[in-house]
Amino acid sequence: MATKDPRIDAYIAKSADFAKPILKHLRKVVHAGCPGVEETMKWSMPHFDYKGVMCGMAAFKQHCVFGFWKEALIFDRDKALEKTAMGSFGCIKSLADLPSEKALVRYVKKAAALNDAGIKAPGRTQPKKREQLAVPDYFSAALKKNAKARKIFENFPPSKRREYLEWVTEAKREETRRERLATSIQWLAEGKTRHWKYQPARK
Repeated sequence: MATKDPRIDAYIAKSADFAKPILKHLRKVVHAGCPGVEETMKWSMPHFDYKGVMCGMAAFKQHCVFGFWKEALIFDRDKALEKTAMGSFGCIKSLADLPSEKALVRYVKKAAALNDAGIKAPGRTQPKKREQLAVPDYFSAALKKNAKARKIFENFPPSKRREYLEWVTEAKREETRRERLATSIQWLAEGKTRHWKYQPARK
């Protein structure tokens, strides 16, 4: 018989009010579709395993996500969902953003059957190694004026630095570039990554 992980209870309890019913519903659906599921936490987010990783969910400040590990084998290509976030159903802001409970249970059963059969997820092509992005003079000059922002930026891993650099340099208008640069320096001084708004909510 499946048991519930108290860490997931705690995760739901700490989530934003709008997210609680969504997470509780998803948890119920997974157990309904796969009675032998094992709950756990991976990457600080609730996950559900059955003979391997099966699916997971997460709550952010303004939306939730829910995704299947073998998503490509569960959904028909002609029914591919238009997504605006990670996961299989994009940004979930209310229960109305999810398929019916019957459909979700069917997806869970399919995911469990795939794991039961030992079918692996389609292989992913290895991303090409990206060259280090040069820091424009105007970006360097702005960092020099803010010691705290410069220190944070220099201590960030290459991927996090690139996120800021690409955001600023890809601006089409000079005015937009200046605004993004100012915002970047402000966020960096506060120790924030470029996509800090999408990190899991903490209380």
